[in-house]
Amino acid sequence: MQAGAHKPSIVPGSAGPAGTLGVMGGGQLGRMFVHAAQRMGYRTAVLDPDPESPAGLISHHHVQTDYLDPKGLGTMRQLCGAITTEFENIPAPAMQALAEHRPVAPAAQALAIAQDRRLEKAHFQRCGVACAPYAVIDSEQDLEAASAALLPGILKTARLGYDGKGQRRVRDRAELATAWADLGRTSCVLEQQLALEAECSVLVGRGWDGAMVHFPLQYNLHRDGILVRTEVIAGRLPPELEARAVAAARAVAQGLDYVGVLCVEFFVVRCAQGRPALLVNEIAPRPHNSGHYTIDACDQSQFDLQVRTLAGLPLCQPRQHSPAIMLNLMGDLWFDGQGGCGAACTPDWPAVLALPGAHLHLYGKLKAVRARKMGHLTLTGADEARVRATATQAAALLGITPD
Repeated sequence: MQAGAHKPSIVPGSAGPAGTLGVMGGGQLGRMFVHAAQRMGYRTAVLDPDPESPAGLISHHHVQTDYLDPKGLGTMRQLCGAITTEFENIPAPAMQALAEHRPVAPAAQALAIAQDRRLEKAHFQRCGVACAPYAVIDSEQDLEAASAALLPGILKTARLGYDGKGQRRVRDRAELATAWADLGRTSCVLEQQLALEAECSVLVGRGWDGAMVHFPLQYNLHRDGILVRTEVIAGRLPPELEARAVAAARAVAQGLDYVGVLCVEFFVVRCAQGRPALLVNEIAPRPHNSGHYTIDACDQSQFDLQVRTLAGLPLCQPRQHSPAIMLNLMGDLWFDGQGGCGAACTPDWPAVLALPGAHLHLYGKLKAVRARKMGHLTLTGADEARVRATATQAAALLGITPD
C-alpha cells in the first residue's frame, strides 16, 4: 500500500489487532515508538530476535524470531493492524511479505533504496537533489576507471554501513585499492572528500494521502562517524539554507511515494561564489538520532509523528517550543567519564538531573559497551544562552569532550 492508496484508520484505544501497532526491530528507536504508541492508547507488538531488546521488554507482545521467519511474520500479521520499522536494515522482503496482508510504512521499496547507496544516490539524482561527486565501484574495472578528481575520497560499502562502519578514507589510488580489498571487494561507492562547513538533517513526515509536515533543521556534530551532539536553535544555520534543506527533503520523500517519518542528512559545503552548497548525504527511512530532541522540545515528537503516519491519523505541523541541545550517551561514559573509574560504573545522574532543563533518556540496555548508544540527554531552556551554558555543565559532569 502506497501514498494515495486507501488510507488506514486505526483508532487509538480499539481492541485487538484493530488497535495494535507493530514495529520490526526492538532497539531504542523501537522502544521510543512503543512509548509514543502506548501513550496514545495503542497496544504494540515488536518483532526482534533478541530476548532483551529494549522495545521488546516494554511492548505488549514480543515476537522473538528472525526477521524473515515465516511463523514470526505470520504472528505479526495476526497481532497488528499496521506495521512499521525502527531501522533501515530490516530485510525488504520481510516488509513486502507483511504488506501483502497489512498496511506497512515505509514500503519495502523505500527500504531497499535506503539499504543500497547506489540506489540511494540514483534516487537523489532523479529527484534533482545534489549529492557529493561519486563513482560506483563494483569491479576491478570500476576501480581503475574511477576519476582522479574523486581523490582524496571516502570509500563506503554500498550496503550495511552505519555509524561510520564500512568506510575508509583514501588519499590515492594505492590506498583506494587497499581499502577496497579490506572491505572484501564488495560493491562500494567512492565519494569525493569535501571540506565541510557543517552537517545537518531534516525530518519529514508523510501520510498515506501525501500530506507532509516537517521539523526544524537540525545542526549535527559527528566524531568517528557517530553523532555526538545535535543543536536545534533558531539562527544556528541560515534561514535560506533551512528552506532549501526542507524543500530537498520533501522532494526526496515525494519521489519515494513515502509514508512515515524520513530523515534526510546533508553536508554544507562552501562554494567559490561564497553561497553555501547543500549536498544530500543519505536518508534514514525512520525516526533518527538527531531528532530525539523532539520528545522534550516540541509539541509532538518524531515518534508521535511515526504513530500518526502509520495509523492514518491527521498530521499537524510540529512546533518547537524550546531551544534544545541533545548529547548522545555512549557506553564509553560508563568507563571513561568524569573520574575514569576503569571498570564500568554508573555516571553521576543525580548531578546531571540537578541541572535545569535536563531530560535523561536511557534505553534499557542491560550492559554498557564502548561505542554503543546507551541513551541521550536533551537540554532545553528559555533561550540559547541558558541552553548552551547547561549543556556545557552537563558535558563537564559526564566527561564528554566539548565542541
